[in-house]
Amino acid sequence: MKCRSRDEIAQRVALDIPEGAYVNLGIGLPTMVANHLDPSKEIFLHSENGLLGMGPAPSPGEEDEDLINAGKQPVTLLTGGAFFHHADSFAMMRGGHLDICVLGAFQVSARGDLANWHTGAPDAIPAVGGAMDLAIGAKKVFVMMEHQTKTGESKIVSASTYPLTGVACVSRIYTDLATIDVTPEGLVVVDMIDGLTLEALTDMTGVPLRQI
Repeated sequence: MKCRSRDEIAQRVALDIPEGAYVNLGIGLPTMVANHLDPSKEIFLHSENGLLGMGPAPSPGEEDEDLINAGKQPVTLLTGGAFFHHADSFAMMRGGHLDICVLGAFQVSARGDLANWHTGAPDAIPAVGGAMDLAIGAKKVFVMMEHQTKTGESKIVSASTYPLTGVACVSRIYTDLATIDVTPEGLVVVDMIDGLTLEALTDMTGVPLRQI
């Protein structure tokens, strides 16, 4: 049984981003989605530091140090792209103007609560950034993460044990094992990797799952 690589998770997310969507890609793993978007589709990538119309990562040696995303990674700007004050960027986020945001997470609860800014550990450095604004402002919240921690605990939980970023805000979860919708009736498996059964996935997750 072969788990999805990080690139494969990003590729799976990219498949669900429709033509004409305004999308924010969060810091870390979600930034990889930009490299897998269909170039024939017009999709508008937004960054909270004040960019709209980002393209894929630049080729080595072609980086522009003045053109970066919120994670300080070099990016490209597509024809028609724009940059502006970050206050205007946050107004876009808070005003409900983004169709989708893609975020990483420490935990997602069965009802779609998101925890991705702080583990609550005394020595942990909190890093909220724009995550709370995105979680409440975007029309849909997609989460990308490994299904389990390095110690084998599920990151999908019945109730989060970490400080929350947003309540009941997650629409869909993408992991190295499966794609899962968060619905009012519970978690619904959209697809999963070859060789994995629903029963095995449920055991690894620790919360009820179903398929339609």
